[in-house]
Amino acid sequence: MAGTKDRIIAAGAELFRRNGYAGTGLKQIVSEAGAPFGSLYHFFPGGKEQLGAEVVRTSGLAYIQLFDLFIAPAPDVVSGIEAFFAAGIATLEATGYVEGCPIATVALEVASTNEPLRQATADVFTAWIDAGTEKFAQFGLSREAARTLTITAVNNLEGAFVLCRSLRDTEAMAVAGAATVDVARRLLQERTQL
Repeated sequence: MAGTKDRIIAAGAELFRRNGYAGTGLKQIVSEAGAPFGSLYHFFPGGKEQLGAEVVRTSGLAYIQLFDLFIAPAPDVVSGIEAFFAAGIATLEATGYVEGCPIATVALEVASTNEPLRQATADVFTAWIDAGTEKFAQFGLSREAARTLTITAVNNLEGAFVLCRSLRDTEAMAVAGAATVDVARRLLQERTQL
């Protein structure tokens, strides 16, 4: 069984993903975690803001594993991207459009109002871009092209989650995946023309 701090972080991540940062109360988090309320301030003396920053960093960095899961083992860049976006569609459908990205949800809420949380989301997005750049470069893309492809994939994925959750339809995720594949093909073609 996970320790109390880990359970609080996991509960925070799940609730932020579903309800957003502002829509999640501390009592909800400790209740979901099965933890006494006082333990929250024991582990997070800075309260909800400190907890929020740690949830963002912890859960956000766990998403880096998606590059290892879908991109690294793929036979080629296009297959990896297609699998990546297909997983997004499967997640949305399996969860009734409730699951999205907790990092994007928090970033949209706090980017102009809460500097510590904005910085936490920026740190996570930077880590994603760095990890994706490494994985895509392994397919022979230049670092610049791999970075461009990673930013395209993250932009398209995050935007698609917003639209899909709002529209209750996966069309936006399919379109985002196809657009990312188009960018990948263009970058691969440019590489062969050099």
